[in-house]
Amino acid sequence: MLRLLLQQDLSLSYFPPRIVEHPSDLIVSKGEPATLNCKAEGRPTPTVEWYKDGERVETDRDNPRSHRMLLPSGSLFFLRIVHGRRSKPDDGSYVCVARNYLGEAVSRNASLEVALLRDDFRQNPQDAVVAVGETASLECQAPRGHPEPTTFWRKDKARLDLKDDRVTVRGGKLTISNTKKSDTGTYVCVATNMVGERESEKAQLSVFERPVFVQRPVNQVVLVDESVEFRCQVHGDPPPTLRWKKEDVDIPRGRYEKEDFLLRIKKASASDQGTFTCLAENRVGKVEASAYLTIREAPQFVVRPRDQIVAQGRTATFPCETRGKPQPTVFWQREGSQDLLFPNQPTQDDSHVSVSVNGELTISSVQRSDAGYYICQALTVAGSIMAKAQLRGASDRPPPIIRQGPSNQTQALGGATLLRCQASGEPEPTVSWRKNGASLLGKDPRFSLLDHGSLQIQSTRLSDSGLYTCVATSSSGETSWNSSELVDFMSHNATALPGPPSKPEVTDVTKSSISLSWEPGPEAGSPVSSYVIEAFGQSVSNSWQTVADHVKTTEYTVKDLRPNTVYLFIIRAVNAQGLGNPSPMSEPVRTQDISPTAQGVDHRRVQKELGDVLVSMHNPVVLSFTSVQVTWTVENPSQFIQGYRVLYRQTSGLPSPGPWQIQDLKVASERDITLSGLKKGIVYEIKVRPYFNEFQGADSESMTARTMEESPSAPPQQVTVLTVGSHNSTSISVSWDPPPSDQQNGIIQEYKIWCLANETRFHVNKSVDATIRSVVVGGLQTGVQYRVEVAAGTSAGVGVKSKPQLIILGAELRDIMTGSEGNNSISDVVKQPAFIAGLGGACWIVLMGFSAWLYWRRKKRKGLSNYAGVSPPFELKPLGQSVQFPKNAGMQWFDTLPPQLS
Repeated sequence: MLRLLLQQDLSLSYFPPRIVEHPSDLIVSKGEPATLNCKAEGRPTPTVEWYKDGERVETDRDNPRSHRMLLPSGSLFFLRIVHGRRSKPDDGSYVCVARNYLGEAVSRNASLEVALLRDDFRQNPQDAVVAVGETASLECQAPRGHPEPTTFWRKDKARLDLKDDRVTVRGGKLTISNTKKSDTGTYVCVATNMVGERESEKAQLSVFERPVFVQRPVNQVVLVDESVEFRCQVHGDPPPTLRWKKEDVDIPRGRYEKEDFLLRIKKASASDQGTFTCLAENRVGKVEASAYLTIREAPQFVVRPRDQIVAQGRTATFPCETRGKPQPTVFWQREGSQDLLFPNQPTQDDSHVSVSVNGELTISSVQRSDAGYYICQALTVAGSIMAKAQLRGASDRPPPIIRQGPSNQTQALGGATLLRCQASGEPEPTVSWRKNGASLLGKDPRFSLLDHGSLQIQSTRLSDSGLYTCVATSSSGETSWNSSELVDFMSHNATALPGPPSKPEVTDVTKSSISLSWEPGPEAGSPVSSYVIEAFGQSVSNSWQTVADHVKTTEYTVKDLRPNTVYLFIIRAVNAQGLGNPSPMSEPVRTQDISPTAQGVDHRRVQKELGDVLVSMHNPVVLSFTSVQVTWTVENPSQFIQGYRVLYRQTSGLPSPGPWQIQDLKVASERDITLSGLKKGIVYEIKVRPYFNEFQGADSESMTARTMEESPSAPPQQVTVLTVGSHNSTSISVSWDPPPSDQQNGIIQEYKIWCLANETRFHVNKSVDATIRSVVVGGLQTGVQYRVEVAAGTSAGVGVKSKPQLIILGAELRDIMTGSEGNNSISDVVKQPAFIAGLGGACWIVLMGFSAWLYWRRKKRKGLSNYAGVSPPFELKPLGQSVQFPKNAGMQWFDTLPPQLS
């Protein structure tokens, strides 16, 4: 019994191992000591062993040289952590195992990881430049590390203060809002973990100040030949550079003087008027300010009034034409009278004195009491001038008679023309000429007045077209005779032009359109291809305007006419030779009046309010190759503005500006419109005009816009290639005409000529200026076939090439061959030895056959020598005379000769 109790007590005092302290995960720097704790209890006391990744760990008890020590408590102590790129003996998952004879206990896994922090940042911050008040951002990505490193920033070697609300750091990104000059400095991104710290490359943050105007240029008004200065002072950091532009173009050197913040113009001229812009720019911004320079030119007389002797009951006319900037206001005054007469001033019912728009004073039904001095005065803000002329009465004689006046005619461009005017009367009249109502002689040396009164015009231009008036004047009165002179593009044979159509008849009239019909005139030369319609409305313009062309039928409706306006129409026929003489003028026809809704409106009030409206255009914006956006602002708007009329015309690519085209914007509240369907690469002049029904306000100042250019869509025309010099010459002459004007798509700047051979070493290329139409290309190789092509180029690039022209220098047949490149094979075959040998053999056979035929022919002739009336098949004549072949001589084989030898 005692023995049993003793055994039971012993069994209670011994028990198997159990882990009372488990090891914990560790992250340790390389080379540093570390301890993995493990504590076990049991009876008898258990032994402890360590395992790494399933393998028993060697400690100092196994190998005294080991850097791992098993402590009495069971913990594993590392004298230093060994870790390399290839060998990582200490890195892994560890467990401790406690054993005695009663059993064993295993701890939880514990990992030992080696801390790491690489040197190189994955992203270094970059230098940044910002303007004061902008947001600056610097960004870095820390080096790879374990544990994952954290980042902070240093500025100028001091840790960045994050208490400033403007500074935020998220991850590796530093953001500074509303930057100040004090934020300028050197920034470094710092990455840190238990291994230590790493610094990024330095980044320089520069905070600059945008340019700010201290003094802006102001609008100025000066007289011609006066000096003017524009001041423009700018502050910024770094100091901004300053430059000047006029109408968006850098000002030329020499014409203007620039000193620091000053632009000086000495002796201003009319061409200096415009917008001058001061542009200041530095690294963080640019500003610009504009000022308008208005040039005033003192009034000057173009035509002075002259003394006149006029018979009683006749009409006296005193011209008074002036010029100046702005256009002078002209008015008349009779000496000794306080009354002033202005152009278009309403006259009283009993008044016979009036002033026209161009300042001409007219006194109709002259009486004795009208004799005296009349003073013409011109006034502007730039000054005033005056001139006077005397009116004296004369005996009652009939006015001059113009016996032969000028006739309507069409002249070729560049030629000479004679407008006849023969007048007679007592006293002998003097003859003068006007064009479109303005005095003509003395303004252009190409115009000369002959002794008998006729007008001679040399070297006619397109601008010479217009209405010419022969005026015969004497003391007994004045008589005039009008004719129209048209200068056309092409020189033509007048007899080959189509005859004038019949007088146009009006078939329908509305307030904005008139329908016309006519009969074709007699044809001459080629058939009529189309018709051109011209219209004249006295209140619309002072000249004939083309309102329709390419009209294929003999009836047409002219649209977009002005209501309540009288129009005249003429029709011209067009054929291949050009534009024919005009038809007789149509009867005057008035478009219908405006709608009844406008009735009852005070017309004078409407005209006055529209006259006060000021439309200011902005710079047009080019949207595409064929469209431009036009915008404007309105000062002093009126309730009577019904819409806006946008007028535009082509000013480049033609000898003179084209006719005005109109596009109406019928919504008074809108201030922009898009002009589409324009030509590519063309400069257009644009202006805007407010309107209310038939009433129209003042035009805005004109502005120009050039549509975008495109490379030409057609090749040069009529390309011709000829050899130059002898048979063995190495040069060719290439000539051409420009592409069609409607397919040039801009301003032609150059022509390119390619001479391409079968091998690149023989290629020869050449470029010439746009004014050149032919060129000699040298340096070619004889016996080599070249493909010659020509193309035109604009600023947008080179256009379509012409059809290849083939040429072989030194060839025995033709110099030039046109067609496909398949002709190369013919020349190659001709050069083959087999072909040459075959050709020689064929010639020998033909020669032998011809000899045999001559022998047979001679024998036959001897046999027929007694027959009369027989003539040889051809007659041999002396040198220089022709050889005649009878029709039945049997020589049809000549028809088979190649065209080169025929």
